[in-house]
Amino acid sequence: MLLPVSRLQPRPLTLSTLPLRRVVLVSRPALWINTLGVALTGLWLSGQLWNTGAAWLTLLAYLTLPFNALIYGLNDVSDMAEDARSERKGGWQGARLRPHEAGSLLWSVAALNVPFLLALSWLLPPAAYLTLLLSAALFAGYSLRPLRFKTRPFLDGLSNVAYALPLLVPALMLGAPVPLLAFAALCAYAVGKHAFDAVQDIPADVAAGTTTVATRLGAGGSAGYALGWFGLSGALLWPLSPLSSAALWLVCGGMALKLRRQPTPAQAARLYALSIVSPWIVGAVSGVQLVYVLAQ
Repeated sequence: MLLPVSRLQPRPLTLSTLPLRRVVLVSRPALWINTLGVALTGLWLSGQLWNTGAAWLTLLAYLTLPFNALIYGLNDVSDMAEDARSERKGGWQGARLRPHEAGSLLWSVAALNVPFLLALSWLLPPAAYLTLLLSAALFAGYSLRPLRFKTRPFLDGLSNVAYALPLLVPALMLGAPVPLLAFAALCAYAVGKHAFDAVQDIPADVAAGTTTVATRLGAGGSAGYALGWFGLSGALLWPLSPLSSAALWLVCGGMALKLRRQPTPAQAARLYALSIVSPWIVGAVSGVQLVYVLAQ
């Protein structure tokens, strides 16, 4: 059931938190791979895959529910008008908040994040901690005013390099070489995926008066824009893993080409499930390579 936009007015903040089950739904567990998997990849690239220290375990725990509640909770609070017009919200693709839930959700995000951030400030070296804070700040800036990068075409996607920053944390934490090439590849992937995923929301964003990279370029232009970033990502990844690069081009490039041939928000919505699992597919291919290396 879509909510009347006229009822989506901000309400005074309350000191209560949302039920945990509701917060978990807001955090979109299907997307936790985008934060948790990136950190695990960073640990693999650091050459210390079996590290299980307190700092590492605390970081992994933070990158599940707390960090994703921050990413998507702030987004859902800011996007209530757009989400009210979106048929895909209200389930696994994202919560549809009711006005009285906004304040409670913000308190829930704070209650989940502050203790972890305090603990990690003590457990992590300064460079690793500041990198994690930068990622959180970019996600907050994407959703919250006055920055609200979401409403600034092209900057909206570029701010999504926040997804790549956790890749650097393990190396900075363990004193290992920073995987700059892998980081650049992941940044390019994140920018392209943002543009691709935003196409399905064009009707809701236009109706709400929200300007994004997708509303600016249109469905076809966004597909081509995403394809360019996916191509760059694969090229940057090639020296590290030709197999992973080929998988990225096949899956992500393929879905961008398919959208380019049929450039409509409805087509983007049909392809969104593939977009969601694309990190799992590329990650699984990389995992096969990892197992082979470990077996030698």
